[in-house]
Amino acid sequence: MTAVRTRDRIAQAPVAALRESGQLFALGAQTVRDTFRRPFQLREFVEQFWFVASVTILPAALVSIPFGAVIALQVGSLTQQLGAQSFTGGASVLAVIQQASPLIVALLIAGAGGSAICADLGSRKIREELDAMEVMGISPVQRLIVPRVLATMSVAVLLNGLVSVVGVLGGYYFNVVMQHGTPGSYLSSFSTLAQLPDLYISEIKAVIFGFIAGIVAAYRGLHPRGGPKGVGDAVNQSVVITFLLLFVTNVVLTALYLQLVPPKGV
Repeated sequence: MTAVRTRDRIAQAPVAALRESGQLFALGAQTVRDTFRRPFQLREFVEQFWFVASVTILPAALVSIPFGAVIALQVGSLTQQLGAQSFTGGASVLAVIQQASPLIVALLIAGAGGSAICADLGSRKIREELDAMEVMGISPVQRLIVPRVLATMSVAVLLNGLVSVVGVLGGYYFNVVMQHGTPGSYLSSFSTLAQLPDLYISEIKAVIFGFIAGIVAAYRGLHPRGGPKGVGDAVNQSVVITFLLLFVTNVVLTALYLQLVPPKGV
C-alpha cells in the first residue's frame, strides 16, 4: 500500500509542479495589474521599503567586499599567467557590475526581506486575516503584496549601485595592493572595455531579481500548509525557490545581453 502511494505521488509531482508554476505566474500578473490600481498603499510601501533596506544594506556592503576581492584576485592571477595584466581592471569590474552585484543583492533580499515577508503573510493566512479582508471586499494582493513587491524591487535597484561601487573599490584595492598592479592600468582597462549598457543590464537584472524575490515570498506566504509548521516550511521553500529562479533567470538575461549588445570596440 505504501509503495502504491509513493508511486502515485511521484506520478502526480509533474502535475503539481505545473499547477504551482501557473499559480505563481498568475499571482505575478495580478500584482503587476494591481500596481496601477488606486488607492496606492503608500504608507505600507514606505514601511516595507525601510524594513527591507534596514536588514540588507549592511550585509550587502560587507559581502560585496570579499566578492570584489575574490573576482579581482582570480582574474588578476589568470591575466598574469596569460600576460594580459592590462585587462585585469576591465574584466574584474565587468564581472562585479554585470554578474556579482545584482545576484548578491537579490540573494540577500530573498534571505532577509523575502523570508520575513513570507512569514508575515503566512501568519496572516493561518489566522484567516486574508480571508477576512476578502470578505470585506479588500484585495490582499493590492493591500499587502503590491507594496512589498515594489519595496523589494526598489531596494534591489538602490543596493545594486552600492554593491557595485563597494565591490569595484574592493577589487581595486586587492589588485593594486596584493597583486602589485598599477592604478592607471586598472582604470584604463576599465574605461576601454566597459560601456553604459553594462550598467543598464545590471539595473535591469536588479529590478527583475527583486520582483522574483518579492513575488515568490508572497506566493509561498499565501499558501502555507499545516499551521505554524507550514509557515516555517513555506519560508524555507521561498528562499530555495527564489535562489533557483534567480540563477536560471541570470543565465537567460546574460545570454540575451551578449547576443543583443556587442562588446565595446566590436
